[in-house]
Amino acid sequence: MNKQSKKIFGLFTRYFTILLIGAGNLYVVYKLLTPLTVHTLNTILSVFTVTTLSDNIIYLSQTRIEIVPACVAGAAFYLLFLLIFSTANIKPETRAKAVITAFAIFFALNITRILILIPMINTSYFETIHWIFWHIVSVIFVVAVWFGVMKIYKIKSIPIYSDLNYIRSLIKPVKKSKRKKKHK
Repeated sequence: MNKQSKKIFGLFTRYFTILLIGAGNLYVVYKLLTPLTVHTLNTILSVFTVTTLSDNIIYLSQTRIEIVPACVAGAAFYLLFLLIFSTANIKPETRAKAVITAFAIFFALNITRILILIPMINTSYFETIHWIFWHIVSVIFVVAVWFGVMKIYKIKSIPIYSDLNYIRSLIKPVKKSKRKKKHK
């Protein structure tokens, strides 16, 4: 397989993987991350208080914490995955490290976000603070993690755009040099 064929195959494989992981309303993402989020939170909270765990609900003394898909932030994890996999010119090993790094950092930030919100659950301003964290802070987290990973792994390509330029270069007609006809 020549270099160009390998690059086309790699491009196809990356986008197929993106679609596969996103299939079924991010089923795979939530199937993996929901128990991980619930058990991590339960473990951390159990250090400070008595907890009882039932499916995706953590019971504290007078508080019930249900970890719903929005808490897991599966769409944000998928966005990071999409950004990394839709970026051209990254070696597979570097891409794997970038995904692991991005997920680990974002997971830690997401757990921290939930832990910050827990003491506010029974307050009158919980919904407002929750909305701010969900819609604004989470976006800032994703952007910061993405740029951090780009810097750590020295990624220079632009997601999707670099691939589109490459595809365009494959289908762009070759310009023929114009020869001036000399009339005698």
